Amino acid sequence: MRRALHEASVVGHLAARRLRERLGAGRAATPDVAAWRAQLEPWASSVATAAGGTSCFLDLPASRPPWTDTGIDLEPGQSVSAFAIGRVYLSRLLDVWVGPSFQLWFRVGERGPVFRGTRDSHTFEAARGGRLWIASYFPGEWADPDGRLGTDPREYARAEGGLSVLMVRWPRGRDVAGLYAAWARDPRAPGPVRAEAERLAGAVAPPASWEYLWLLGQGEIYRPTVTPQGRPAIACHTHGDVGILRHEARMPVAQDLTLDWAWRVDELPADLPEDTLPSHDYLSIAVEFDDGQDITYYWSAALPEGTVYRCPLPTWRDRETHVVVRSGPAGLGRWHDERRNLADDYVRIIGGQARQVVRIWLIANSLFQRGHGRCEYASIRLTTNERTLVVL
Repeated sequence: MRRALHEASVVGHLAARRLRERLGAGRAATPDVAAWRAQLEPWASSVATAAGGTSCFLDLPASRPPWTDTGIDLEPGQSVSAFAIGRVYLSRLLDVWVGPSFQLWFRVGERGPVFRGTRDSHTFEAARGGRLWIASYFPGEWADPDGRLGTDPREYARAEGGLSVLMVRWPRGRDVAGLYAAWARDPRAPGPVRAEAERLAGAVAPPASWEYLWLLGQGEIYRPTVTPQGRPAIACHTHGDVGILRHEARMPVAQDLTLDWAWRVDELPADLPEDTLPSHDYLSIAVEFDDGQDITYYWSAALPEGTVYRCPLPTWRDRETHVVVRSGPAGLGRWHDERRNLADDYVRIIGGQARQVVRIWLIANSLFQRGHGRCEYASIRLTTNERTLVVL
C-alpha cells in the first residue's frame, strides 16, 4: 500500500505540473509534421536529387513493432541520410514521450547489428550490403544485436504517436559530409539539413577505452576532460536522452574490494523521487558483476541517502539495483570522494556472493522528464589491499 501511495503521489505531482504547463507557456510545442515536410520535400526533390540522391517519406506508427521495410537496398560503402520528426508517448497525461534521436533505429540486412543516431537526423555509411530496415524502439528492448525483440511485441499496442521519416540514399562514393557542409552555407537550406551538417562536423566521440552500451545506442552525452588539478576526467551532459558508457574492469570480489571515485554533480536531471518509471531520470556510476547483476550508485534529488530499490523499468527490474549515496541540493557543484565496499554491498543489497566485477558503467538518463543533468567523474578505481585497478 505504501508503495502504491508513493507512486500515486509522484504521478499526481507530474500530472499537476503538466496541467500548469498546458495552461501556461511551459510545455514544448507539438512537432509540426506538415511544416517539417513542407521544408524537406522541395529540398529532397531538387537539391538532393541533383546530387544523385533518391528519397522517400515513410510513416512509422508507435504501435508497430520492429521492423519496417524501407524498400531501400544498399551496397557496401553506400551512404544514407535519415531525417525524422514526431513523438512516441508512454503517457499523454504526464507528457512522457520519446523523440526520434532515441526512438528511430536502423538495420541493414535481415540481421544486425542494429544502431541509431544521436540526433533527429543521421547520416551513415553501410558497412555491408542489404535491405535497409527501420524501427520505432520504445517501449521494447532488443534481445540481441541482430534486432530480435526481447519484449512482448504486444506492448507496442499501448504506445501512441509515431514518427515521420525522410530517407535519402546517396550514390556510392559520394562525399556526403562535403555536400552538407556546402548546403549549410546556403541560408535557404532547410533547418534539418543545416542541423545535420552541424552534427556531421561536430560529432562527439566517447572517451578512449569506453564504449556505449549497444542496446541503448550511441550518444553524445560523455566527453573526456580534466579536473582543475589536471586529473583525467569524464564530463557528462544529458538532456532528453539516455546512455550507458562502459569500461572493462575485471576484478575478483574479495572481501575488501572497494569502488572508489570522485565526482562533481552540478545539476540533477530530476526534482522528484527517481524510483518510479515516469520520474526515473538520474546520474550514476554502476558496477556490473559476472552474474549479470549491477549496482548503481547515484545522487538523488529527493530520496534519502541509503535508499535501495530495484529499477522501476520493467526490462531492467531483474538485473539493476539503485543505491542513493547522496541526496538533495547540498554539495552540488563541489567535488566529492566516494568509497563503497562491493562485497558488503552485494551481500546486503542483492544477496549471495558475486565472484567477479566485469565492468564499470556511467549512466545518464533524462529521457522521461527531459531535464538537464551535468556532472564530472574522476579517479575511478577498484581497490583491494593487494591490488588497484585504475579505470579512470
